[in-house]
Amino acid sequence: MELFSTPWWSALLAIVLIDLVLAGDNAIVIALAARNLPSHLQKKAIVWGTLGAIVVRAAMTVGVVWLLKIPGLMLVGGLGLLWIAYKLIADTGDDEHGGVGATTFFGAMKTIVVADALMGVDNVLGVAGAAHGSFDLVVIGLLISVPIMVFGSRLVLSLVQRWPLIIHGGAAVLAFTAASMIINESLLDPLFDGSTSVHDLARGLTYALAIAGVLFTGWWSNKRSRA
Repeated sequence: MELFSTPWWSALLAIVLIDLVLAGDNAIVIALAARNLPSHLQKKAIVWGTLGAIVVRAAMTVGVVWLLKIPGLMLVGGLGLLWIAYKLIADTGDDEHGGVGATTFFGAMKTIVVADALMGVDNVLGVAGAAHGSFDLVVIGLLISVPIMVFGSRLVLSLVQRWPLIIHGGAAVLAFTAASMIINESLLDPLFDGSTSVHDLARGLTYALAIAGVLFTGWWSNKRSRA
């Protein structure tokens, strides 16, 4: 693809839109993972968590051709992300291995990197597809995602500290992303890939069950731990 040509700019616009939509989920995880840290460590966790997320995403981008050949990758990633979403609102009362809102810097970092490895699949595949093999566009896509995650996570963190119920909204967003990954799994195309009412129902139920399941199980876990 010729540099600065019309197709190049069109691809870049598509990448920016992909980053705005998908990097927002990463910003939510970074913010919520750092929410229980002391104030002097929150900014540090956001910066280093973002850098870790970028390193993971860069490594995945390099291997995107190989990743595309792995059957079941989107399904496994979606199920793993559902667990992360559940842990966002499940208050187990443990140490940094308990909830996503870790109480130590390294606990928060671990959560951020693991969650980004799961969520980064759809972002990497989306950016790589929009770039049409243009390495410079892939690099630009990675660079664009940095400020989105840094400033987005700081905004989410400030909102969470003021309105804790936003945590449940963040978990719902991640559950929606997880459902999207599951629906886009090629192994499940016979179930989801179609325009009939059955396919529409299957997609709708997957989104509904993912979001409702995460919110209900998180609420139930909190209720049991308080009891």
